Amino acid sequence: MSLRMPQNLSTSLHFETGLSVLEAELKAEQAHALGRLGREVERSLGLLSGVDTADPTRSALIKAAADAVWRYFVQREACGMNNHDQPIAHYAIPPEVLAWVGAQ
Repeated sequence: MSLRMPQNLSTSLHFETGLSVLEAELKAEQAHALGRLGREVERSLGLLSGVDTADPTRSALIKAAADAVWRYFVQREACGMNNHDQPIAHYAIPPEVLAWVGAQ
């Protein structure tokens, strides 16, 4: 009788089921959406930062930035990240935008 080497030399047992594949796809989609929404936050805050406080279009830009930040926060919460202190500091979200979001 001859012995044969194992065909699977991986150190961990990983079984791909329909559910695990679906969960991986959902996590990838959540990550993609979070990245896209983060870029929208950066864009809207960039537009806001380029406008003087006396500019009449500033209020519309604040509302647009607040909408982008709110959508980003909702997606973070969907991913299980409920503390928004880090992105507030990272994106330097102004207090006037946070007031519209309701985060303060």
